[in-house]
Amino acid sequence: MSGDASDIAATRVTVPRESAPAETGFRARLTAPLLLGSVLNPLNTTMISTALVAIGHHFGIGAADTAWLISVLYLASAVAQPVLGKLADALGPRRVFLAGLVVVCASGLVGALAPTFGWLIVSRLLLGIGTSAAYPAAMAVLRDEGRRVGRRPPRPVMARLSFAALGSAAVGPTLGGLLVTVVGWRGIFAVNVPVAAVAFACALAWIPADPPRATASGPAPRLALDPLGIGLFSTALTVLVFFLLDLAHPMWWLLAPFAVLTAALLWWQLRCRTPFIDIRMLAGNGPLARTYLRHGVSYLLIYCVMYGYTQWLEEGRGYSSGHTGLLMLPMSVAALVCSLLGARTKGIRAPLTVACVLLTAGAGLLTLVSGDTPLAVLLLAGACFGIPQGLIGTSNQAAVQEYAPAADIGAAAGLQRTAQYIGAITASSLIALAYGQRADDAGLHLMATASAVLGVLLVALTVTDRALRRAGR
Repeated sequence: MSGDASDIAATRVTVPRESAPAETGFRARLTAPLLLGSVLNPLNTTMISTALVAIGHHFGIGAADTAWLISVLYLASAVAQPVLGKLADALGPRRVFLAGLVVVCASGLVGALAPTFGWLIVSRLLLGIGTSAAYPAAMAVLRDEGRRVGRRPPRPVMARLSFAALGSAAVGPTLGGLLVTVVGWRGIFAVNVPVAAVAFACALAWIPADPPRATASGPAPRLALDPLGIGLFSTALTVLVFFLLDLAHPMWWLLAPFAVLTAALLWWQLRCRTPFIDIRMLAGNGPLARTYLRHGVSYLLIYCVMYGYTQWLEEGRGYSSGHTGLLMLPMSVAALVCSLLGARTKGIRAPLTVACVLLTAGAGLLTLVSGDTPLAVLLLAGACFGIPQGLIGTSNQAAVQEYAPAADIGAAAGLQRTAQYIGAITASSLIALAYGQRADDAGLHLMATASAVLGVLLVALTVTDRALRRAGR
């Protein structure tokens, strides 16, 4: 697998145009279940943000404990996204898509009926695994449809997929606040059941059966999943999460097993014939590796606001869950509008630069807010993070399409989400360190200052990336 961008681009056309069938493909019935399934993971990553305080009060626990509801979903998703992407490439995306929806239904029932906080952790673990199937499977379905009709998936189709993910993440805090107000925090979990059931029925009826999995050299291997690599990666990430979630009282000894596990993972990935993470491909494909890094850092900043700012609005400012959801509405609207604008742009570098500058400015603004800050400033702070959320998602997805090998787009899309979830895990750790048992002004300012510093680094990473100047033209 070549790391050169021109070689990667050359692999994209897998069916000659003159042999393409007459059908245009990519019809609404094909994309509808893909869009519906793809909203579940981003929706659940943000929807719970306005329920954390209510859950903590119900079980008598603080912000440092409820942070596990964030981290466990991201931990599961960070591992499951590339794994299920590989499964979709090897076994067929329709099968993986449907199986994931079944797990989502089960997770919703477990969470809605959970008698203890531990059962909520189990629910979020299942939810992370189940929802991780949709996005890489959808990318693989579109790839297969492109092979059938002899052309690449149209940009508007890819834009709708991105819009569905971004839109659901953006409206998550508002929807979560509404559910907590109307039916209680258990509604955050229960709502997954009907949505997954509808998506399952639509997928069963409208997504074509998986075509035979094959490569240019013959039939694709059915089970090339690198279980040792998966195990090493998930164990190393779990150890890192345990260390990050108690930075106020760091367990330094955990860094030793983390370093050993990471070294073992790198050693094995360089020797495995079918590695879980293709280190050689990433090392030779600088633009794709930088896309993952940029995506992860961007979402670290976005989720600091999504979770940290909403908790401060409730505990530090005294707003209810419903009012907090409404206060986050400008951020949601800005993200939705800008995701559409980002999908219409041809370049990648300009929208990413604008997004990174706004992230930095928004973090700087949060260092100045307090319990008596005017409401208009609070709304502006949210909007400063909504615009980047829309632009970053569509632009980095376009970058993955630009630089990832076409035959492995499912796994590549999964790794993009893995980078996003590692950023989110780090964000939840930063929130736990800043707030401890209660979200107050000092904690918000600490979190915002760290975010502003990372924002400056993100701007530098973006404007100095020469590959972005040529991408999307």
